[in-house]
Amino acid sequence: MNRAAVPGLPSPYPIGELLPALFADDDFAQRFTAGLDTVLAPVFATLDNLPAYFRPRLAPADFLDWLASWVAVETDPAWPLEVRRAVVERAVELHRWRGTRRGLAERLRLVLGAGVEIVDGGGATWTTDPGPVPSAAPSGEVLIRVWPLYGPAPDEGRVLSVVRAGFPVHLTCRVEILPGPPHPPGPAGRAED
Repeated sequence: MNRAAVPGLPSPYPIGELLPALFADDDFAQRFTAGLDTVLAPVFATLDNLPAYFRPRLAPADFLDWLASWVAVETDPAWPLEVRRAVVERAVELHRWRGTRRGLAERLRLVLGAGVEIVDGGGATWTTDPGPVPSAAPSGEVLIRVWPLYGPAPDEGRVLSVVRAGFPVHLTCRVEILPGPPHPPGPAGRAED
């Protein structure tokens, strides 16, 4: 959207009406100031609506990317506009949980509209015996299972690009794209015979 030249946008403060009475009936002065009104009207409109520019749900699309840089959020131009708005709006929450299982799951749900299950392969080993060496260290690989909540299944490339933005660099991950939830919910409160 270009706010520089909006055809037919009236100025809230026409300069011709502010001139001394001597120029009120002067045709040239009125036409000249009307041209200035056309140039200044978008400036007044932007300043009058400035608070809306800082609200991600209302900001113009071209300003949204700049607003995202203010809150240190990376958005992909390939994402739909509403997804980019939601990511910028929830930036503080996403930063708070960045690098955690919850943060990664929220980001995948928000950006891809996908259900997520994260199986963490990391951990710590210990022993109560002072002599022997603890058993083999955990693999450090994280398994991320993703399935569509609505619409088509996300492709692996998009999932990996979202994961890389909020995944700890010292871990490795493997992504599985599933057609539906991995564990369908069973009947609540019933024991199987």
